[in-house]
Amino acid sequence: MSSPINVTVTGAAGRMGKRLVALVHESSRLQLAGATEAKGHPALGKDAGDLAGCGSLGVALTDDFAQALAACDVVIDFTAPEATLHHLSQAVRLKRAMVIGTTGLSPDEMDQLRKHAESIPCVQAPNMSVGISVLLQIIGKVAQALGDNYDLEIIDAHHNKKKDAPSGTALKLAEVLAAAKDWDLQDAGVYARHGLIGERTTNEIGIQTVRAGDIVGDHTVLYAGPGERIEITHRAHNRDPFAHGALRAAEWVVNQPPGLYGMADVLGLSR
Repeated sequence: MSSPINVTVTGAAGRMGKRLVALVHESSRLQLAGATEAKGHPALGKDAGDLAGCGSLGVALTDDFAQALAACDVVIDFTAPEATLHHLSQAVRLKRAMVIGTTGLSPDEMDQLRKHAESIPCVQAPNMSVGISVLLQIIGKVAQALGDNYDLEIIDAHHNKKKDAPSGTALKLAEVLAAAKDWDLQDAGVYARHGLIGERTTNEIGIQTVRAGDIVGDHTVLYAGPGERIEITHRAHNRDPFAHGALRAAEWVVNQPPGLYGMADVLGLSR
């Protein structure tokens, strides 16, 4: 039996971080080697397993990312853009693989991420669920098959604590639709409607945002044509689909050459 893959989870005291810690513990292929949080976090020094509700794992929550990085093969990062880029620069220095699920990255930050990923294997995706990965493979084909008489809309619903809007997943869905229609998303994307705005244009992708309650993540792609509409919806009932996808990516990426990959690569859908 091969040795387990050592994983460091950043933001390990957060909602997503706790699930990652718990599911790494359950995995037969992965082993928790490090768990980090921001300086000054009240949970620093506590056992990451206790925080995640899976019992003591002997891994204390630390703000020393360099130390946690040195102990692992791969980092799983669901934090914030600035923190993610800092972690990525350190991973490049020590040649550690990374899995990044952070959303809200600006175009400039994505450029920095791509540059860093020239030196290490890195999986980056705004949504790591297998379901969304499959959805991204089909929505463009549906838009092309339906033709020009169908309006395209995306509805993005998340909990009231989410900081970025639209979600990274909604933007990725829009990018795929725009590419399938040979449109420039900069021109086609409509992110808000208010007042007397006139009739809907033909080459338009509406991206509407809902932030309410404890919705984990719902995304609907709506194709509305004359006399009918098609709605394709993905609903996450909890954070486990994202965590399971990230763990699958972590197992895969440690055996890859340097470069930036997506979940389609992890799942073999890009071939």
